[in-house]
Amino acid sequence: MSNKKAIHSEHAPAAIGTYSQAVQAGNLVFLSGQIPLLPDTMEVVDGDFEARARQVFKNLQAVAAAAGGSLDDVVKVTIFLTDLSNFATVNKVMESFFEQPYPARAAVGVASLPKGVDVEADAILAI
Repeated sequence: MSNKKAIHSEHAPAAIGTYSQAVQAGNLVFLSGQIPLLPDTMEVVDGDFEARARQVFKNLQAVAAAAGGSLDDVVKVTIFLTDLSNFATVNKVMESFFEQPYPARAAVGVASLPKGVDVEADAILAI
């Protein structure tokens, strides 16, 4: 018998593939990668890279809340960037969403991301 449970939030973009927004297994919640889509339109948020990065973390925040947690419960974040020169901006954005102790993190440069966006992030929560 599986102890995993799918998590869904109407306040985050709907899954655009064969995955759940998040899956909880025990006290761990694995949040799927979020790109800068607006939940109500499923369109990429207008604005610069910082606006897109902020939307990614807003989406993660909504899914974390649906799981009964918050970004304070995040223990690991993985950020995918098509241009690693945006790394400093990601740091700035993360400072507005996280408090110390900050989660563990990896930043990965990639050739492309879904819908042609330039940033995606996933996370693991311990609640």
